[in-house]
Amino acid sequence: MKIKKQEKIFIAACLFPALLLTVVFFLAPLFRGLALSFTKSTATNIGGEFVGLKNYIDLFSDPYFYQALGNTFKLLLFVPFCLNALALTLAFLVTQTRLRERGFYRFLFFFPSIISATALGVLWSNIYSPTLGIVKKLGELLGISSLQSLAVLGNQKTVLIAVGVVMVWQSVGYYMVMYIASIDGIDTSVFEAATMDGCGIIKKIVYITLPILRNMISVTFVLSLSSALAMSYIITSVMTAGGPSGSSTVILYYMYKQAFEQSNFGYAMSVAVVTLILAFLLSKLSRCLTAERE
Repeated sequence: MKIKKQEKIFIAACLFPALLLTVVFFLAPLFRGLALSFTKSTATNIGGEFVGLKNYIDLFSDPYFYQALGNTFKLLLFVPFCLNALALTLAFLVTQTRLRERGFYRFLFFFPSIISATALGVLWSNIYSPTLGIVKKLGELLGISSLQSLAVLGNQKTVLIAVGVVMVWQSVGYYMVMYIASIDGIDTSVFEAATMDGCGIIKKIVYITLPILRNMISVTFVLSLSSALAMSYIITSVMTAGGPSGSSTVILYYMYKQAFEQSNFGYAMSVAVVTLILAFLLSKLSRCLTAERE
């Protein structure tokens, strides 16, 4: 069926605003940042001297970049796995136990996801505070001296775990609701047949629910991976500022410091380009690992 000229004009008119926004807010900044990564740009001289691949050569020989990259990968390993495992567990508990207060628990766990990440960072900074925080009070209550004096955010061994816990706590309710919706969409006759065959709750989860949720798990894992990359910057900038001694500096915060503290915009753009490539590769890798096999 041929499309009339008027219909073509109407379709073009509908697509033009979206295309314009994509060009202005995505493609233009993307190519501008790529161009700046080959220059020696500063806050007072954007688009300065062309230096070729110097920024990239300096980047891959910078130990602080590798430290930030390592911290980022640690969070990207910890957060998505813990987040999805906990969200799935909570979803199973809420749906399988048939709680009367199901709506209340769904709201209770979902609530942190609607709070500003900045506000959460401030809240958990106070919780982790070695002078007034809950960790110190818990140590006093239990009589554990090591907890009373533990500076969670000031210890290189615990700071990344502390940041990861906040990121998981903030998002677990959101993914729990997604899993609950998927579980509720499963035909109840499947579970009834399994019950008649003598299957318990564990077998139903392992042999029925998880295989059916495979596509949803794939989607949520990719989403949690990308959101963890973005959230890592916000949480670390509010709670730790990359400290102590760079032990919680993630790649996006490292880019921010280079641009706005060191005024090295060209170098910061090279960090941004490498981050974009890594994010794309991680997304593709996670999709390949979790894709449904025919």
